[in-house]
Amino acid sequence: MSKVEGKYNEFTTLPLWNETKKFLTETADITLFGVRFFKEGLKLPLEISETINQCYKIGYKSLPLVGITAFIMGLVFTIQSRPTLQEFGAESWLPAMVSVSIVREIGPVITALICAGKIGSSIGAELGSMKVTEQIDAMEVSGTNPFKYLVVTRIAATTLMVPILSILANAIGIYGSYLGVNIKGVVSFQLFYSQVFEKLMFSDVIPSITKTFFFGFAIGLIGCYKGYHSDKGTEGVGRSANSAVVIASLLVFILDLIAVQITDLFYGL
Repeated sequence: MSKVEGKYNEFTTLPLWNETKKFLTETADITLFGVRFFKEGLKLPLEISETINQCYKIGYKSLPLVGITAFIMGLVFTIQSRPTLQEFGAESWLPAMVSVSIVREIGPVITALICAGKIGSSIGAELGSMKVTEQIDAMEVSGTNPFKYLVVTRIAATTLMVPILSILANAIGIYGSYLGVNIKGVVSFQLFYSQVFEKLMFSDVIPSITKTFFFGFAIGLIGCYKGYHSDKGTEGVGRSANSAVVIASLLVFILDLIAVQITDLFYGL
């Protein structure tokens, strides 16, 4: 063995190299998984009934948690912001500041993180359990396309439901802000919302809603990928659910960073 080969073999056994190789391999696998989603999703017949069922499970059943979180978020954010604005004599800007902050950034990101925790883990655990108990293999043997029935429907449902949940979270958060404003003052409902909509522009709302589609797609994709490729045993199911939450949450932040950069680029034109 030459010195070059020896150094190469020594390098490939380093922990950093192994982790880098694992990361790149999994990134490629997730990309191919996403490409397969688009290929299978365009094939007929479409699983409309199962997609609607998943929309109900993912969207409607997640609404209470998202709504409570958004309400508390708007209320607390208003209460915490009031003293600072009072120091500068800008307390009248409170409704506009809170609403723009919630619609632009806080509402979509917090909603996506909640969905990554609740929906991503449930999808990963559900598909992981089906993989471990060989239900997916049984579907293939019976002639059913398990990828189309299990994966395509869930990714489509998350892509559709996360934007809707985000819009509802924005509305509930702004209402929480209205109650927060009235804790130490009296502001009419009409005056509060006139100040809110006076400052909100389409350039605030459209990018905010658009990026939530990508958030939903990423959450569904990671949850389905981790569950569909779960290891054998109950321990593998737990790892799939846990890693689905971690990776989906990280992707939400990365996508949000990219969306902010693109939005700022258009603002600069």
